[in-house]
Amino acid sequence: MWPEPLSLRPHHGMCLAYFVGEGYSGGFAAHMEAVLAGLTSDTPVRLTVGVDAVCTACPHNHEGICEKPELVADYDRQVLARCGLTEGEILPFGRFTALVEARILAPGRRREICGGCQWDGLCAATPSRWRDHPSV
Repeated sequence: MWPEPLSLRPHHGMCLAYFVGEGYSGGFAAHMEAVLAGLTSDTPVRLTVGVDAVCTACPHNHEGICEKPELVADYDRQVLARCGLTEGEILPFGRFTALVEARILAPGRRREICGGCQWDGLCAATPSRWRDHPSV
């Protein structure tokens, strides 16, 4: 369904953990659902600090350029550092989500990275989908 390896922003490992069908627009939410549905624990992902497969439907993505590149790049860099990963690294999606859960979400450190995000309340009220199924 997706090109392999699938390009994925590290902070989207958190966003996908809490996704419940809401988003910037109906089209973006539908796209996010499709991305999530198409991923398996074995899907190889390439971690990128830049526009990725999720961003393609984002209304804040203008011809491959994010409206807030430094803000989201900071989220990405923090996820990489806390998970012991590097930009450009390729790993199975399930391994990536397990690291995000174990090193950020389960210990309650998500807000340290993206607590100012407009979706913070939704994430705070939603259990991580990686909690019971850390590898998707």
